[in-house]
Amino acid sequence: MKVGVMAGYWGAGPPRRIEQTLAEAEALGVDSFWTAESYGSDALTPLAWWGSQTSTIALGTSVCQMAARTPTALAMAAQTIDHLSGGRLILGIGASGPQVVEGWYGAPYPRPLERTREYVSIMRAVWARDEPVTFDGRHFQLPLHGGTGLGKPLRSIVHPLRADIPVYMGAEGPKNVALAAEIADGWTPLWFSPKTDEFYRAALADGFAREGARRSADDFEIANVCWLAEDDDVERAAARLKPVVALYAGGMGAKGANFHNDVFVRMGWGEACAEIQSFYLAGRADLAAQAVPTAMVEDVALVGPVDKICEDIVTRWKPTCLTTLILGGWPRREESRNRILEAIRA
Repeated sequence: MKVGVMAGYWGAGPPRRIEQTLAEAEALGVDSFWTAESYGSDALTPLAWWGSQTSTIALGTSVCQMAARTPTALAMAAQTIDHLSGGRLILGIGASGPQVVEGWYGAPYPRPLERTREYVSIMRAVWARDEPVTFDGRHFQLPLHGGTGLGKPLRSIVHPLRADIPVYMGAEGPKNVALAAEIADGWTPLWFSPKTDEFYRAALADGFAREGARRSADDFEIANVCWLAEDDDVERAAARLKPVVALYAGGMGAKGANFHNDVFVRMGWGEACAEIQSFYLAGRADLAAQAVPTAMVEDVALVGPVDKICEDIVTRWKPTCLTTLILGGWPRREESRNRILEAIRA
């Protein structure tokens, strides 16, 4: 299993110590470094800025929201960073949800799987650079239908360093996971739990079995963000992550349309999720966090003393379908870092 480190998206401002964390990670041979975006900081600018201070670590987005950019715009940004980094980009993309897509980007959300398929096809046509890019889809047309009539098929001026930049898809539901297995090079889960491994293996197998599937289980990457909080007291460690879990399970999306909530419900946390969401939508984020059971955090994160964290990695996380464990938290103590990295890589 490979190991990554997550910077994520920003809160009120840039996260602290990222430069130091990234320098330590690259020195320790960590495989990848990841940024993200929601509706504040973008994923690409920090990746380029911080990535310029590195030379070997892979640079990934987990994820770029498709509604934020047209397919050709994201293809341009990707090939630019890939050139500047010497071929180290991993382009993670995701559909997000209707709350963000329609509320923040002012774009339509329906038929996200179909939209994703078109989006990826266009990006790959840009990078292949075989001919001027044309596309006639339900969601995207190049040249645009119904415009001035002056639109012209174009070919990228830039010759991509790699004509096949790896694309990972952020997905949570089984249909989207299957689509990732069919058309992408990797999958970035969110709130993966080892106890849902068989459920996701079945969804992946569905995608791999489709005609024209791009990859197989043998060469498909699965890079999961796993939050980490080290503390000698498990309850105290879990308490640091409960607000994050509550935000996603309770506050990301509307009632009845929260895909993260659905993930936790599938794990068996339906009753807790209902209470968390009720508090969050009532404006009581504090009570929502308090309603998150510690065991719910332990399902999706590494919490507690370093001995417990390492044991969980070896016995629970390594036997899963995951190929990369992206740490959503960087141990401050050198001894802990070394032991955790060793447990993941062993």
